[in-house]
Amino acid sequence: MVTDDMTIVFGGNAGQGIRSTGLGFIKAIARSGLFPFGRQDYRSRIRGGHNFFEIRVARKQVYSHTEGIDLLVAITEDTVTEHLDEIVEGGGVIYDDDLDVDAEEMEEKGVKPYPVPLEQIAMEEGGAKIMANTAAIGAIIGLTGFDISYIEGIIEENFAVKGDEVVKNNLDVANAGVEYVNSHGYSSNYDLEPIPESGERMVINGNQAFALGAVAGGCNFISAYPMTPSTSVLEWITKHSKELNIVTKQPESELAAVNMAIGASHVGARALVTTSGGGFSLMVEALGLSGMTETPLVIAEVSRPGPSTGLPTRTGQGDLMSIVHASQGDFPRIVLTPGTIQEAFQAGARSFNLAEKYQMPVITLSDQHLADSVRAVDPDVIDMEGAEIDRGEFLTEEELDALEEPYLRHKFTEGGVSPRAVPGHENAVYKTTGNEHTEKGDITEDPELRTKMMDKRAKKAKTALKKDIEPPVAEGPEDAEVSLVCWGSTYGAVKEALEKLEEEGVSANLCHLKDAWPLPADPVVDFLEGAEKTVIVEGNDSGEMKKLISQETGKVVDHEILKYDGRPFTPEYIVQKVEEVI
Repeated sequence: MVTDDMTIVFGGNAGQGIRSTGLGFIKAIARSGLFPFGRQDYRSRIRGGHNFFEIRVARKQVYSHTEGIDLLVAITEDTVTEHLDEIVEGGGVIYDDDLDVDAEEMEEKGVKPYPVPLEQIAMEEGGAKIMANTAAIGAIIGLTGFDISYIEGIIEENFAVKGDEVVKNNLDVANAGVEYVNSHGYSSNYDLEPIPESGERMVINGNQAFALGAVAGGCNFISAYPMTPSTSVLEWITKHSKELNIVTKQPESELAAVNMAIGASHVGARALVTTSGGGFSLMVEALGLSGMTETPLVIAEVSRPGPSTGLPTRTGQGDLMSIVHASQGDFPRIVLTPGTIQEAFQAGARSFNLAEKYQMPVITLSDQHLADSVRAVDPDVIDMEGAEIDRGEFLTEEELDALEEPYLRHKFTEGGVSPRAVPGHENAVYKTTGNEHTEKGDITEDPELRTKMMDKRAKKAKTALKKDIEPPVAEGPEDAEVSLVCWGSTYGAVKEALEKLEEEGVSANLCHLKDAWPLPADPVVDFLEGAEKTVIVEGNDSGEMKKLISQETGKVVDHEILKYDGRPFTPEYIVQKVEEVI
């Protein structure tokens, strides 16, 4: 019987190629027409310590991982110890027959042991123990009937740079893994049958999608002090910086990084700075400088659990209130909270338009789960050609040449946005400052001017809310028994929880905020007022979005499902908690 949905986990120590093996297998799955969802769980160390890469394989598009493991590939004994109780009845463990594991214990739990001499196969067929992971892939193929040609294609591509001999050795190792399983009569309950002619898909994670969106949105400058889990945005853009003509800077600190981005934006660049919560905390003073000088600034804050160093490689949603209220004094900013690959791409492109259109900081708040999770999406999800560039009230050379009145950088306007010119033109000589200032940019302490300038800046947020802040995504029946509110990466698990609740006879719908600030209050109120019972789902311990909604609308969400152990939600966890609420 063809398998509709299964989960495979590769486990081992950091430095044993767990991630690269998982990513290679995901690409093969995607090319076969099946739908993967992959996530990595890794410790904050370079070598040693248990890591694992989890791959869900389904015959339809999936948005989250799920609980339960069908096949566990154990490169270390710790992997079996860590995950044995998570393996579903009838599932199995592929492990090197030299590992000291208890096969009888597995069988008592209804789990099938599949000892395979992975390292021996790697040495005999490939000449190197490092190919044991390739042998394990072969064993998976043997147990699931997956078409090996898809794996062979990935091997040929991945190892081509190392020469024909390395390619051949890995192919031999993979085939030997298949042969060993078949020849020893191993069998499983799983049958991964390809979906032919399903079309091309792009295998991509959230950080890569955001980086591509930034490129599509015209980003031409990035500065960052590397900080997990945001670093891969900087790495990807830096890797392609020459062909994309993007200036990249890695300065000595987070404060230097954000100030560089502000300086680059001041002279006309579309500038990006990437960080996580701890780094963002160090950028807060400069965030105020962007707000006061009305300099466009884009920040990608990919969060992890705090406080302080917290859990550097885990996920969490504890930075929302920090970002919405960061810096001394009042000034507007926009906060985007994407929850999918497509929304991450869109946020990467939109953020630059919003920053320049309203001349303010725009922060995309993501987290480790979305950043590192991998899906296979249709190419039109990443629409590089369709992204429009809107520079707002940006004066061209021709407009500056024709300017007859003195240029006022902070001119009072009906919507609060002043015409912007980059330094250098003779008709646009101006100054700006972090102090309060006049329309011309001169420092002032005049109380009337101070009030007018504060009102001017505040107008921009109101204008953005009316014109450019997108309403929440709503899914499910309007007359649902329970209504779930979510934001950011929790969307995938909540979306799949709706289906599981429906299967159990509970009607549910969802409201997903992909733009969090200014809060799109009217549609949120409409959703809450039309709901019978409301539950918010978020990855923090204080219900930050719940508080924000109450603060801005006066409406209180009835119940909350909070998770703050550093691990992402699963649909099953949400269903269990919703049923407790009901």
